[in-house]
Amino acid sequence: MTLNVAIQTDPLDRINIAGDSGFALMLEAQARGHRLSYYTTDRLAMRDGEVFATVEPVEVRDIKGDHYTLGARERVRLDSFDVILMRQDPPFDLNYITATHLLERVHPKTLVVNDPAEVRNAPEKIFVTEFPDLMPPTLITRDLEEIKAFREEHGDIVVKPLYGHGGASVFRITRDDLNFGSLYDLFANVFREPWVVQRFLPAVSEGDKRIILVDGMFAGAVNRVPSAGDLRSNMVRGGAAKETDLTPREREICERLGPSLRAKGLLLTGIDVIGGFLTEINVTAPTGIRAVRRLGGPDIAARVWDVIEAKRRF
Repeated sequence: MTLNVAIQTDPLDRINIAGDSGFALMLEAQARGHRLSYYTTDRLAMRDGEVFATVEPVEVRDIKGDHYTLGARERVRLDSFDVILMRQDPPFDLNYITATHLLERVHPKTLVVNDPAEVRNAPEKIFVTEFPDLMPPTLITRDLEEIKAFREEHGDIVVKPLYGHGGASVFRITRDDLNFGSLYDLFANVFREPWVVQRFLPAVSEGDKRIILVDGMFAGAVNRVPSAGDLRSNMVRGGAAKETDLTPREREICERLGPSLRAKGLLLTGIDVIGGFLTEINVTAPTGIRAVRRLGGPDIAARVWDVIEAKRRF
């Protein structure tokens, strides 16, 4: 079975193929004989209720700096594809939300991974709050008095923008940190949305575990350890990827999340766990597939395509 596949992603010349999960999915699709096309969100259009994109056929290679070749551009209806991989990185802004509305017009006739309506309705740092017993104490607000009261209760806290990604603008504030007021002013001026405030978890020094689930089932994991002198463990911020196994608590978390992920059509998700506490559920463009494979773990890209192909047989 040959599928006609489009990938909606960031410009291919900007992606880091060593860590990009979307690129891993493209390599696997091509290896299976599927036809690949590529476009960016600025090439989307809707006319009289029909959604189009200007796409380019693409061939990919796992060679840094020479990782793709594009064919001639063509304007096509998106419902002519069998599968669309929505893989552009956040920010989760109005452009991102608009893209989900347009893709919703063709799903599920065309299988969009992940379901665009559910991506829109499940921002990673809000969706996770549906499981408060699995999380550290968490506050979402931009109200100064609320943050002061939370800090007074929990001491050391972490503050991050609600729609941030990749570890950007994540700050630890200690109980007696005199920079608290200045940091509040900075966030108030820079970020229009509320912020996430969580109790600081000292176990982050031992790693922030990225666990990948495919169709709600555990598929692989990598432990991301912060570099010296940094709070953040994201690999794009210098975190080191280490092989890992799941603890009983982490398996419990996966089992709790699985039914909800499957029900929402969130086929590929990446969850973050620190010291046994769930901190995020990443549904937009979760990373980690290549790191897991590089460390000798399972081939998650193959698992994803097994599921996609099974869904397209019906």
